[in-house]
Amino acid sequence: MNPLLKSLQPYPFERLRKLFAGAAPSDQYRPISLGIGEPKHPTPTVITEALSQAYDGLAQYPATAGLPILRQSCTNWVQKRYNLLLDPETQVLPILGSREALFSIAQAVLDPADTDAYVACPNPFYQIYEGAALLAGAKPLYVASNPARNFAVDWNTLTEADWSRVRMMFVCSPGNPTGAVMGLDEWEWLFRKSDEHGFVIVSDECYSEIYFGDQPPLGGLEAAHQLGRTDFKRLISLTSLSKRSNAPGLRSGFAAGDAEILRAFLQYRTYHGSAMSTTIQMASIAAWNDEAHVVDNRRQYNEKFKAVLPMLSPHLQVNLPDAGFYLWPEVHPAYQLDDEAFARDLYSQYNVTVLPGSYLARETQGFNPGRGRVRLALVASVDECIEAAQRIADFCSNLK
Repeated sequence: MNPLLKSLQPYPFERLRKLFAGAAPSDQYRPISLGIGEPKHPTPTVITEALSQAYDGLAQYPATAGLPILRQSCTNWVQKRYNLLLDPETQVLPILGSREALFSIAQAVLDPADTDAYVACPNPFYQIYEGAALLAGAKPLYVASNPARNFAVDWNTLTEADWSRVRMMFVCSPGNPTGAVMGLDEWEWLFRKSDEHGFVIVSDECYSEIYFGDQPPLGGLEAAHQLGRTDFKRLISLTSLSKRSNAPGLRSGFAAGDAEILRAFLQYRTYHGSAMSTTIQMASIAAWNDEAHVVDNRRQYNEKFKAVLPMLSPHLQVNLPDAGFYLWPEVHPAYQLDDEAFARDLYSQYNVTVLPGSYLARETQGFNPGRGRVRLALVASVDECIEAAQRIADFCSNLK
C-alpha cells in the first residue's frame, strides 16, 4: 500500500458520524441537515432535459479534452461573467467537478522528488487541499484566517523561509467555511509572491455564483486580467455546476488559466481516466448557456439568509458572509459547550445537524481556528432553514 495514505486524516463527515453514534435524535422533530454543503434545490429542467436527450453519448468513449462545443460554452460563460477572452483550445479543460480536479492537479504540478515542498492553504479549509498535498508527497502549510477581517486569510503570517518552500497554493474565494472573498489588492500581493517564488496558485471558485447584492465576487482570472496578467502564468481557476446549478451529481466543471499547466494537466488526466461522459457534457453545455436558473438559485439563498440571520443573531455570534451559502457562527462562551458538544447536543435534542468548526481546521501553535465555531450550510429549502433556525434558537435559549 502507498505509505502516504497513512498520513490522511479522517474526513469531517466520518468524524461527525462517530460523534453522533451515541446520540439518538428526538422523535419529536423531523431531521434537518445543515451539515454538508450539498445543494438541495431542484436541478433545473434545462439540465435534466438536455441530459435525457443525450443518451446516445453513453455509446462512445469521450475525449479527455472534452467536446469543442463544451469548451466553447465554458469560455463564453467566462466572457459573460468576467469580461475576458480565453482560448477554448488551450486555456479551458473540462473536469469531473472541482473536488476531483483540486486533488489531481496537485499530483500533476508537484514534483514527488521535492521532499521540501509546501502546499499553502487557508485554515480553516476544505480538506481536499490537505489530502492533495499529502498524497503528492508535500507538506500542507496552514495559513490562519483573521476573524477581525471577516476571516480573510492572513498571508502575512508566513515567513520568507515559508514562502521559499511553497510550490503550490490553494485559495478559495468565496471561502469554505468562512465565506470570505478575496479583493484585488490581495490577489495582486499573491501574484507578486508567485512571481518571486515561482509557485502555482490554484483558485477554488465553486461558490462564485452565490452572493448578495449586484456585485459578484472577483475571480482569480478576472483579477489577473485587471492587473495586466493576460497569460495567467502559474494560475489555474476551478469552478463547477454543483453549487451554481444545483447539480452536484452531475460532477461537471472546468479548469481555466495557464495553458502550459493545462497541457500537462490534460496529459495527466488522459492517463488517470478523467474524461467526462459525452452525455454529461451535453447537459453541462445547457447549464453553462443558461443564467435564469442561476439568478433564481441566488434569490433563494438570499431569502434564506435574510430570514435566518435575525433568528440566530440573539443566540450565536454570527454575521452575514461576503458570499457563499455558509454561516460560520461562534458558539457563545456562556453556553460552556465546545463546538463538538454543541453539534452533538443540538442533534440529539432537536434533530438538526451542523458541523463542528474544529473539523474544518488544523491546530497550529496550539490553536485551532475552527474551535468554538460551527458551520451551517443553508442548503435545505427556505422553510426547512427557518425551522432549523428556530430549533437552534430554542436550543440556545435552554442553555442560558
